[in-house]
Amino acid sequence: MKTFVKKLLPPFILGWYHQVLAFLAMVIYGFPSNKLIVIGVTGTNGKSTVVNLIGEILKISGHQVAWTATTNFFLDGQERLNDQKMTMPGRFKTQKFLADSVRAGCKYAIIETSSEGIKQYRHWGINYDLAVFTNLTPEHIEAHGSFENYKKAKGRLFKHLTKFPKKKINNQLIDKTIIVNTDDQYADYFLNFPADKKLAFSIKKKSDFRATSIKLDSNGTSFTLQPTPYNLPPTTYKTNLLGKVNIYNCLSAIAVAKALGIDSDKIQQALLKYKGMPGRFEFIDKGQKFKVMIDYAPEPESMKKLYETLQLFKFNKIIHVLGSCGGGRDKSRRPILGKLAAENADIVIVTNEDPYDEDPQQIIDQVAAGAEANGKILNQNLFKILDRREAIKKALSLANDNDLVLLTGKGCEQHICVTRGKKIKWDDREVVRGLLKI
Repeated sequence: MKTFVKKLLPPFILGWYHQVLAFLAMVIYGFPSNKLIVIGVTGTNGKSTVVNLIGEILKISGHQVAWTATTNFFLDGQERLNDQKMTMPGRFKTQKFLADSVRAGCKYAIIETSSEGIKQYRHWGINYDLAVFTNLTPEHIEAHGSFENYKKAKGRLFKHLTKFPKKKINNQLIDKTIIVNTDDQYADYFLNFPADKKLAFSIKKKSDFRATSIKLDSNGTSFTLQPTPYNLPPTTYKTNLLGKVNIYNCLSAIAVAKALGIDSDKIQQALLKYKGMPGRFEFIDKGQKFKVMIDYAPEPESMKKLYETLQLFKFNKIIHVLGSCGGGRDKSRRPILGKLAAENADIVIVTNEDPYDEDPQQIIDQVAAGAEANGKILNQNLFKILDRREAIKKALSLANDNDLVLLTGKGCEQHICVTRGKKIKWDDREVVRGLLKI
């Protein structure tokens, strides 16, 4: 019924509806964000990792912190997987989470703030203090109407930053701060919004936080942060996270931590201690002679970065199981995902992910067409298997010593979304563990 009503309402009426809900939620829960230092993280890729990294740094520094992310929620010392099938919970759930954070004695709350959430005004009643931009690549184009609209939706978080007055937390006036990846081509757009402080991080350019002396291998990553007003002398950071993409994620978190006055040694400890998130570059080991990895990588740019990181390893062959999440959305990326898998994997298995109300076989065919156009041969090194469990089972059966079975598109998501709003309980990691026991 709710979906039907939304389709009937004109966009401007629907916008008012969302704003009214946001206002009511904020009032009912007593304006909780005014009692916390709130950090918003947005961008296309890396948001969840950045949220978790910031949270770990604040925890190891002795602060009470709560966060919401695509992958997980953390509150009152307890972590649980995000089973909502949305990055940013609805307005009432988010305001309740912030109110619960206040009751738990938190000083900080970190909110992964998505373009879809912003479009529906889920951010509207939140008094943010810091806004972080990770990067921007095409995603959710059908939902927003164009890439420009998608970019502007992200920008609304930064515009929103100074709509609320500055707060005093523990008698300290909190600056409104923007933190931006200046290696991204759209950095200037996000830096142009007003703020008390604007900080930049980069690998390629001179910035407030620039990583140099980068070392990447299959055991971890290290880099040196060059001298800046925020960090003297040069400091070396090490992390278990892999690949250049995670240097950017670490730089985001370091910039936030430094803006909040966290000591470098605490940041170093947190980065070294942090093992990564569920469903992000996660290996499943049940004693098999080959490797199995679960990763999210739902769109072309994240898949490219994933394969760049996999070059740190020496696998005999790669067997990639993928689909295209979000039936009815981002249709143009389907053959591109198939193309990328064909170019980088030895065997490609295309399967179901989250068809929603669309025909899942049609989605599979469109992804597979991209693989076929780039040299894969159906039923030889390209397979189309509708049942995701059977697709994973097929991949595992084809794996030999020192091969990699790679599953993308779901990560640690807890459901497959099908027609009429129904959800099927699911977890790629548990399915793999179960199949490896057989």
